[in-house]
Amino acid sequence: MSSTATAAPECGGAKTSWPEVVGKSVEEAKKVILKDKPDADIVVLPVGSPVTMDYRTNRVRIFVDTVAQTPHVG
Repeated sequence: MSSTATAAPECGGAKTSWPEVVGKSVEEAKKVILKDKPDADIVVLPVGSPVTMDYRTNRVRIFVDTVAQTPHVG
C-alpha cells in the first residue's frame, strides 16, 4: 500500500482509496481497484453527480469529467 493510500478498520484494514489512478482511463482505474479489492462494486459517475450518503464497504465511485470524443447525432 502506498503512503498516500488509506485503510479503514470497518473494511478490515483494506485499502479504501486509490490516488494513483487519478489521470488514468476508467478501464485502467477499474483494473487497479479490482486488483486491490476484488469484491468492489465500481460505479462511474460524472463529476458533480448527486450521490446517496449511505456508506457501503464494497462500493467504489469513480468520478470523471472529460469528454473523450466529439458527441454527435446518429
